[in-house]
Amino acid sequence: MAKPIVDVAIAILIHRGKILVGWRDEQQHQGGKHEFPGGKVEQGETPEEACRREIYEEVGIGLKDWHQFDYIHHEYDDIIVNLHLFHSYVPDELLNLIHQPWAWYTRDQLLHLNFPKANKNIIKRLYWPHLIKISNTLSTVESSDALLYWRIEEFEPQYIEQLTALDEGQRSSLIINVDIWRQLSPELQKQIKTVHLKQSQLMNLHKGDLTVGVRYIAACHDAVSLKQAQQIGCDAVFISPVKSTTTHPEAVALGWERFSDLAQNSQIPVFALGGVHPDDLATAQQHGAYGLAGIRNF
Repeated sequence: MAKPIVDVAIAILIHRGKILVGWRDEQQHQGGKHEFPGGKVEQGETPEEACRREIYEEVGIGLKDWHQFDYIHHEYDDIIVNLHLFHSYVPDELLNLIHQPWAWYTRDQLLHLNFPKANKNIIKRLYWPHLIKISNTLSTVESSDALLYWRIEEFEPQYIEQLTALDEGQRSSLIINVDIWRQLSPELQKQIKTVHLKQSQLMNLHKGDLTVGVRYIAACHDAVSLKQAQQIGCDAVFISPVKSTTTHPEAVALGWERFSDLAQNSQIPVFALGGVHPDDLATAQQHGAYGLAGIRNF
């Protein structure tokens, strides 16, 4: 007997970097577990329309600006679910309208919650390690939660050999600039989970231009680029340079106070970049950073 197929719209609601999560009643399918808000797509609805309706009914707030986040097809023992994911930012003025028992969780806390198996890849995308290494060589890539931004300017044929020599876990921990990523085969593209945007690349994009299901981190140097990253649906940003660096001596350092002004207004994770050391993590977080990124000191 064929398994029933259900289309479900799910919302990733974000406020100041935290994610809204609820709890499924025991009598529900996959009950007794944490969940993101959402529900079935009704006949005649688009997934985005269903998401908007479900959030108004379940959470109690009306949001009009949504970004496509991902699509997941998952087969359970008794049912097949097609998850249509969208994300949106919740402004301060709507926080008091949110129904109970929905609650906000940090990205670190998501790792310790009990979600249905179909949500495994969602959690992987939402969670970021707090330190990102930057290098022009793959010799330091790890098969772990650590991320390596492989910063290369031009694509060369031997890079394919270097990438294929890595295992899948190592490839999934890489960050590659969008221009390099576009020159990879579709199979390799799928294994690179995080794509980097330079500020110039970021500013030329519009909402809907990002590839659904890919995690994006953008380089930002000012409030305009930071706002652009959020408007087109990026997952995180680098803000730089915090301090003077030998790699970009011409760039004027922001300093922690100016960095804080930018980071405190971000709805998505901010990584401080430029002259920082792993020991600066606590200082960076006091100024609104999620984490740090660096070259020499990392």
